[in-house]
Amino acid sequence: MKKLTTSVLAVVLTSSFAMLSAQDSLKTQDIREVVVTGALGLKKRQDAITSTNQVVNNAEITQANNPNAVQSLAGKVSGLQINTTNNSVNSSTRVVLRGPRSISGNNQALVVIDGVISTLDILQNIPPEIIDNMNIIKGMQGAALYGERGSNGVIVVTTKRGTKSEKLQFNLTSSIDFSSVFKLPIRQKIYGQGYPGDTFDTTDYGGANWTPYENTNWGPSYSTVLGGQSLLVGMPQADNSWFRETFDYKKDGISKFFKTGVLIQNGLSVTAGGSDSYVFLSVNRAENDFVVDRDNLKRNNFIFKAGKQLGKFRIDGNVNYLDRRISNTNSNLYGQLLQTPTNVDIRQFRNSLPDASYSIYTVNPYWTIDNDRTDVKDRTFTGLINMEYKLNDHISFTYSGTAVSGSSVEESHLNAFAFDRVYDGTNTPIDGTSPVDYGLDPIVSNYYKTVASSFRYYGDLMANFDYSLTDDLGLKFNVGHNIQDASSSTTQVGGENLKIPGWYHINNVLQPDQFYNLNNNNTRQRSFAWFANLDLDYKDFLFFNSTFRYEKSSLTSVNPVTVEGVQLPFSNKGYPYYSFGASFVPTKAFASIKGDVLNYAKVSVNYSRVGNSSTISLYGLDRVGAFPVGYPFGSLSSYLPTTTIFAQDIEPEFYYSKEASLQLGFFRDRITLDASVFRNDNKNFITTITTSSASGITNFQDNIGNSRNQGYEIDLGFTPFKTKDFEWKVRGSYSTYDTEILSLADGADEVALYNSTTTNVGIFAVKGENFPVIKGTRYQRDPNGNIIVNANGNPLSTTNFEVLGKVNPDYILGFNTSFKFKGITLSATADYRTGNSFVSLAKTSLGTTGSLEKTADFDRSQGYVIPNSVQLVNGQYVANTTPVGNDPSYFGVMNYFTTAAYTSVGEEFVVDGTALKVREIALSYDLPKSILQNTFVNSLTIGVYARNPFFIYAKDNRNFNDPETANTTGNAAGVAVTGQYPSMRTFGFNFNVTF
Repeated sequence: MKKLTTSVLAVVLTSSFAMLSAQDSLKTQDIREVVVTGALGLKKRQDAITSTNQVVNNAEITQANNPNAVQSLAGKVSGLQINTTNNSVNSSTRVVLRGPRSISGNNQALVVIDGVISTLDILQNIPPEIIDNMNIIKGMQGAALYGERGSNGVIVVTTKRGTKSEKLQFNLTSSIDFSSVFKLPIRQKIYGQGYPGDTFDTTDYGGANWTPYENTNWGPSYSTVLGGQSLLVGMPQADNSWFRETFDYKKDGISKFFKTGVLIQNGLSVTAGGSDSYVFLSVNRAENDFVVDRDNLKRNNFIFKAGKQLGKFRIDGNVNYLDRRISNTNSNLYGQLLQTPTNVDIRQFRNSLPDASYSIYTVNPYWTIDNDRTDVKDRTFTGLINMEYKLNDHISFTYSGTAVSGSSVEESHLNAFAFDRVYDGTNTPIDGTSPVDYGLDPIVSNYYKTVASSFRYYGDLMANFDYSLTDDLGLKFNVGHNIQDASSSTTQVGGENLKIPGWYHINNVLQPDQFYNLNNNNTRQRSFAWFANLDLDYKDFLFFNSTFRYEKSSLTSVNPVTVEGVQLPFSNKGYPYYSFGASFVPTKAFASIKGDVLNYAKVSVNYSRVGNSSTISLYGLDRVGAFPVGYPFGSLSSYLPTTTIFAQDIEPEFYYSKEASLQLGFFRDRITLDASVFRNDNKNFITTITTSSASGITNFQDNIGNSRNQGYEIDLGFTPFKTKDFEWKVRGSYSTYDTEILSLADGADEVALYNSTTTNVGIFAVKGENFPVIKGTRYQRDPNGNIIVNANGNPLSTTNFEVLGKVNPDYILGFNTSFKFKGITLSATADYRTGNSFVSLAKTSLGTTGSLEKTADFDRSQGYVIPNSVQLVNGQYVANTTPVGNDPSYFGVMNYFTTAAYTSVGEEFVVDGTALKVREIALSYDLPKSILQNTFVNSLTIGVYARNPFFIYAKDNRNFNDPETANTTGNAAGVAVTGQYPSMRTFGFNFNVTF
């Protein structure tokens, strides 16, 4: 990698210097003079920004026509890590800037749209083509005006406005995507379906070790006499007929279960305006027919924006209506697919019932598609207003406010299936038996309906002052007040056992769940704050910024309680947050520095103190009660206090941030360098202390612990070629960060965020280690690294959990390039990350079912000797020759891989997360205006693109999972579950016409 990087760098530098003299007369726009929208909608030139940020424009966002604006940022912003938490038809992501700061609180970046706080979900559903730019504020100082909401960085989104032209302009966009699953786990190709030791011995079954209904690959080898024969597969159908297949490896046995997904997007925008007004209307429709049959999404998005200048008063408004209809099945069907034997083509069981599928021990995924479904209808209405009144040239008053109202109706159902058929007339040994003889319980039907509503208000009222104190010294001062109010209500009904099959209604549920066991709640969270912002500039080369915010949140409110007959007062303590930053531009301060070689230089430093109370759960300081279940309560009316409580004097976590950055431009910005280094100290983070259950309290949470998040980023840009007709741009980035746990509660060395007792592995915060880390049991090894086995040939493992890897990468390399020749544009985005690991539960499933390559790279009939293993004999380690279980048979092999001897060693399921990903490749063509001049069309662009066309994983990741897959939006990311669909690649084409 180092040699490759050096070679590329040398080529680009040589090309760049070679072209300088030829292109010297070309003028470039100074991007630092462009006004950037920052926190609270305050606009500044890049010179005056004192913290690190990066602006991604519309062309970069839409270059590959990604329907999710958040995912379009992947590989384009240094220090930004995006994890897919749900890659179903309605995908969702986890977005973290510069790594985690809190071990139990929210670490996701804040989303601000058109000046007011919004949500990641809304941003993911905004049509990307209406976004003008996204300003990613990485430094905490730049986000400090948002208080604790901005403690993890901010994505400031600015949507398009109407033009000043009084003529109506129309823009039509249309695209179609074709998606397919790729990177399915690589399975062994040697052994097929079955189970050793079977007694079936008939001609139809083909041999003693052939069982047509197993969900495992513990059957005969394809190289035996059975190989290539047409054999029975699965269980008999309703008419007692059997499917037959050749006994050989089916490359497409699983992959063809997934179809080609089709996403169609159509958008129309209308814009008009004048010198003092504008209007903008956007209508967008997206239909996603997913790779899983019957899973689909239909999304309608309507956005109306308008603005008007009325003398000294200006008003801008924005109304957004989002309507989504989602239908999807239970994603756990992928876990069932992983158990498909390698000789089985799953497609032939498309119309089979569970008792006549490829295996009696799994639920037919086709049946799951039809009978286990969730349908969601949700609507979100957002109203936003920005008002400004200019008292004079120096004083103005502004108000920015938004109200978001959301509602959703979610209905889920599972149809029943009774395994009550008795097989008869199959002329096989299963005659006279039924599925219940194999220990199968009936599938019990259920129906649940959840109705939820939410309302959120956000408002900033500011007074703004802009003065030139002297000819050289300028001052801008903003002071204001912020109010945030969010409430939600959820009502759920449902239960098991539908009286009339297929009628999904609460009146049809024979066994309704108790309401206290369902999701029925009302919540409300409020905060208010006073804030101030000060900007000073001296001769346009020295800039100073300071912010202050005093904030109170209902999360830290303590209700009045009575102690010894005395009622204590209500407590709602406020907390101050502040920041300071300065930037200096030497190339403007000293004329002798600026020249043909160095044309721009800027140095920035900043410091901030910001809090985060998201760790405190809603109503966490009120010890509310819960309905107990189980013995001895039963049907008794009982009510107990919650067993997890927060300290009554708990405070927000406080982050103390220091950052320095450097920006350089060479040869008229033909070469640019942006570098930053940062450190964020959390001296007050909240952890959980486990207490004795005899006290009635199992967990106690308080400000106990310290951590440090630090790292640096380097962005390097080149323009090797630039002429009137041709331009080539290259941008690369290097970012690294880590979060170290410095201290925990007295006597505590770690905090578990996720723990699997089956595989003995979990996600932890460990004192003295990076956060988060993967811990689990490890193979015992000799000094040479060989696995030590016992006398029975089984590997020995540690009894205590040890650190097995870390979740976040050592570093991330980003790469972006674009070629423009006349009207043709070719662009690409890629990134590379290494040093991270993840837990793959898919590997666990593949191992126990005999599909893992590791289970078949030897002769199973001779038993399995742990490779490169040793035994301790008379105090010396000697090469091991004893097969596992001391059983040199096929059954001994299977018994090892399907029991705790294999599945309980956590190290086995920790996989290297190294990955090289080509994120986007796009090619577009703008028709020349000379062709369009006699038509009503102003511009026409057509394009083709690919998203995620090419991945390379680490050698030991046999496509088990995408390393970026996360099972949660919280901090226990690092576990890839079998409910996550495989990676997908997309190819598509689009056109954009303006008239």
